[in-house]
Amino acid sequence: MVFNSAFFLFYFLPAFLIIYYLIPSAWRNYWTLLCSLIFYAWGAPKFVFILIAVTIANFYIIRIMHSGTEKAQKYWLVFSIILNISLLLVFKYTNFFFSNINILLTKLRTGTISWHEIALPIGISFCVFHAISYSIDVYRKTCPPCERLSDYMMYIFLFPKLLSGPIIRFNTINHDIRDRKSNETISNVFKGLIRFSIGLGKKVLLANVLGYYANLIYNAPSDTYDSLSIVLGNIAFSFQIYFDFAGYSDMAIGLGKMIGFNFPENFIAPYISKNITEFWRRWHITLMTFMRDYLYLPLCTSGKRIKTKFDLLFNLWLVFLISGFWHGSNWTFIVWGAYHGSFLILDRLFYKKWSDKRGILSVIINYVILFFSWIIFRSDNIQFIGGIIEGIFRFTASTSTEFFTTKFWIILGCGIFFSFSPFNKTVMKNVEKIHDVSYSFKGILILSGASLILLIISLSSVITSGFNPFIYFRF
Repeated sequence: MVFNSAFFLFYFLPAFLIIYYLIPSAWRNYWTLLCSLIFYAWGAPKFVFILIAVTIANFYIIRIMHSGTEKAQKYWLVFSIILNISLLLVFKYTNFFFSNINILLTKLRTGTISWHEIALPIGISFCVFHAISYSIDVYRKTCPPCERLSDYMMYIFLFPKLLSGPIIRFNTINHDIRDRKSNETISNVFKGLIRFSIGLGKKVLLANVLGYYANLIYNAPSDTYDSLSIVLGNIAFSFQIYFDFAGYSDMAIGLGKMIGFNFPENFIAPYISKNITEFWRRWHITLMTFMRDYLYLPLCTSGKRIKTKFDLLFNLWLVFLISGFWHGSNWTFIVWGAYHGSFLILDRLFYKKWSDKRGILSVIINYVILFFSWIIFRSDNIQFIGGIIEGIFRFTASTSTEFFTTKFWIILGCGIFFSFSPFNKTVMKNVEKIHDVSYSFKGILILSGASLILLIISLSSVITSGFNPFIYFRF
């Protein structure tokens, strides 16, 4: 079940909210947990019990860790991390491992290994990340462990952030899990509805339409289209993935707001970035915060490993290589991570200082860098990447193409406008006002009216359109 599905929008969400606000406050966490488990089981009924079992095990492991000696705490922490990483490795990377082993064995002509392909449970990466965050934060004494199993399970399974984040550290949500009566107000319900409507509009009115045109390129042989069409298809994908994921994050933040949770921002106008370093401070912010706090900084400080600038740069590149592999069990994602890591190294060496002073020119150059990175990200294999890039540099154009339609140019124009207009400081301030939870009552009324219109249009699109994918659903 995803937020942009008709079942969620017309049945699950209304029923959840109506009952949530009718029942006593003391029961709301249990109702939220029950609905979160139903939400997950709807899409992965075979795996929900495995995740429940691992979650219960994690809860008691961390309680034992918290009460143990300093030496014992380290062992229990390592055990907890290994348990969670193993879950991710088994379900997400077993197929990748065996398929590559068989490719090697085939080349060596020594026969192949037979295995049963393992299905990927939805949202497993985000469940594992939240579990690891909790374990480490309790070990570091950043926050106390949960007193009740139901509270911890709600932290892991809370449905607004279950499938695609934002990745939320337990210490930032601990108080809200225990008591959020002060946040459960009519004002916050309206603010949440505004944010949810904006996110749904981004998803179904922009991302879905652009995704249709991007798929024309990626669902056909690389030599099917001329250079201009390939460029337009990839431009469409670059905005599809942004509005797809940012829209889903907006919906998650809005849903959280409706029931008293304050989730962190996950996207802040990433395409106005002047370099890749700035881009990753604006794109999937909670993932980068996680990688920084739980991977990069430990790599740089554990055992005093940083002796030279090369060590620092290598660790940075390694973190993004791992980040790429986290996005998917495919060599294309590893190449994508290495690609971004390499540009981050160039930023550290000289490019960031240069680009910070070049204004809009730097934004354009950075978009070109990202344009090619999205080709890597979207391609199914390394060979297809080569075919797409070769197709671009054939420099051919056709006067008859599926991309020259009024609908395509209007939606693409909207995507470009909403992506790059925040480069203007006045526009950026208005964007921040919409994200700001403290806007006036009059502002809430105005935005609520506009959001209601946007919501009606988006719901109509969900009903009438048969094309309603979600890119990050499989990560």
